[in-house]
Amino acid sequence: MDYFRLAGPLVRLFPAERAHGLTVAALRHGLVPPQPALNDPCLAMRLWGLDFPNPLGLAAGFDKNAEVPDAMLGQGFGFVEIGSVTPRPQPGNPRPRLFRLSEDRAVINRMGFNNQGLEAVAARLAARPRRGIVGANLGKNKDTGDAAADYEKGVAALGPLADYLVINVSSPNTPGLRALQGREPLAELVGRTRRAVEALPARVPLLLKIAPDLTPQDVQDIVEVALENGALDGLIVSNTTIARPASLVSPHLRETGGLSGAPLFRPSTEMLRQIYRLTAGKLPLIGVGGIASAQEAYEKIRAGASLLQLYSALVYQGPPLVTRIKRGLAEALRRDGFSHMRDAIGVDAGRVS
Repeated sequence: MDYFRLAGPLVRLFPAERAHGLTVAALRHGLVPPQPALNDPCLAMRLWGLDFPNPLGLAAGFDKNAEVPDAMLGQGFGFVEIGSVTPRPQPGNPRPRLFRLSEDRAVINRMGFNNQGLEAVAARLAARPRRGIVGANLGKNKDTGDAAADYEKGVAALGPLADYLVINVSSPNTPGLRALQGREPLAELVGRTRRAVEALPARVPLLLKIAPDLTPQDVQDIVEVALENGALDGLIVSNTTIARPASLVSPHLRETGGLSGAPLFRPSTEMLRQIYRLTAGKLPLIGVGGIASAQEAYEKIRAGASLLQLYSALVYQGPPLVTRIKRGLAEALRRDGFSHMRDAIGVDAGRVS
């Protein structure tokens, strides 16, 4: 039974951030039933020495403090990304800071990297059994002058406990953060973070999450930095957007912050295609932004994604969406003659939508 059809409307009676907190609490206390695994072999992926049972991951932002990674793996995800985590705890921006745009199947957030800090998150990750793939998304504190130092601290604390690490310089809700995507500051940041990773007892994949609001030159610079001497192991495309499409109709459309959900699907997928072309498929890409169906997941793969992530669609469809996407994705691959998902990656990257 799709329990979310009953629980979802009740949860959405609460303000968005309160509803999210209740959801995490329910997961933490085992009140959300797990979903069947249903991992079709054609969806299994091996990247960075990691075996993903399916390509569908939970994006950062849902489980900022690593409270429920295993509960979310139990919802059928192939991997879970916790965070963003900053070295010191910080409260984030004033409330309200999370808004449902129900008419647009979208969300706006200006959370501001609210989290409990590295010490609390590291303790939780250290206490869990290492079953399933859990990545850690790293951020900087709002008042930190030396941004790279914060990412170095994140690597040292969470690198031994996570299966991969993500440099997040693309949230629109921390002043000055997106400026770190410029070529010179990004090269320094990535270089220092890479050296911190190399100092770990065991190598951990290092990825970079980028914004969708980039100029062609920005994208070119990021790709060159990523490919230089194997500085990065992958890119996550993309974070939320500061754009406000003319199609939005929700009363919350003018709230400041990052927009995610359905309106982000098209621009993030086009950027995915662009980066796949620029990298010639040499760098694994995680496609995120607006995925709410198996067909949209399939389109991301054909545009160049080796893995996928979602978050906002869970607000409206709940965890049962994960099973529906996996089932529909396997069906779409077989319908089009692909015996395995890897054969479909990037087949449409030359197309401009």
